[in-house]
Amino acid sequence: MGKFVQEASEWIWRILVANVLWAGFTLLGIGVFGLFPSTVALFTVTRKWVQKDLDFSIWKVFKDTFKKEFMPANKLGIFFLGIGSFLYIDLKFAFAMQGTGSVILYFFLIFVSFLFVLTLIYFFPLYVHYHLSFFQYIKQPFILAILSPKTTILMGIGLFFIGYLIKSMPGLFPFIAGVFPAYWIMHVCYKRFTEVKTGIGKENTLVLYGK
Repeated sequence: MGKFVQEASEWIWRILVANVLWAGFTLLGIGVFGLFPSTVALFTVTRKWVQKDLDFSIWKVFKDTFKKEFMPANKLGIFFLGIGSFLYIDLKFAFAMQGTGSVILYFFLIFVSFLFVLTLIYFFPLYVHYHLSFFQYIKQPFILAILSPKTTILMGIGLFFIGYLIKSMPGLFPFIAGVFPAYWIMHVCYKRFTEVKTGIGKENTLVLYGK
């Protein structure tokens, strides 16, 4: 019983520290410029947990990753932010339009936005697991999302319950809002990564294929 309490206490401390660092470093980057490098750092930490590596300084790994990935992660973040803003504006216009064509366009944009969100979700675990080029970090998450419906459904179920938990107990939001979703996504994706066949394409870039 004593060992269980000790391990539980250590996990609570890890979760709390990681979530506080994620929120703090996001604010340090004035929100917009802190979100992507801070989230990359959070996924780096959760990846170590998924790999059963618990004997490391969360602060050091988080700080070093944030510093190292600040510019690369923000370059990709600006790209994703631009695409997301473009889709949002198009959805607003399509919603305001009238006629059958506008309805078809609206639902098409909803579908594209759904694929965009999936690509963004897959981006973070793939970013901390593979070394790819700028455009491969955009292309491969999209391919992985298309080829991994079971993984996507499993992630969705877990995120739904996490959201329900936070909604039921909003007091937990400051402590688990970032780290719980990140850990679950990393946990599910890591299993998928171990099932994926890898190969080298014509341009010597990593290509991911589903089994």
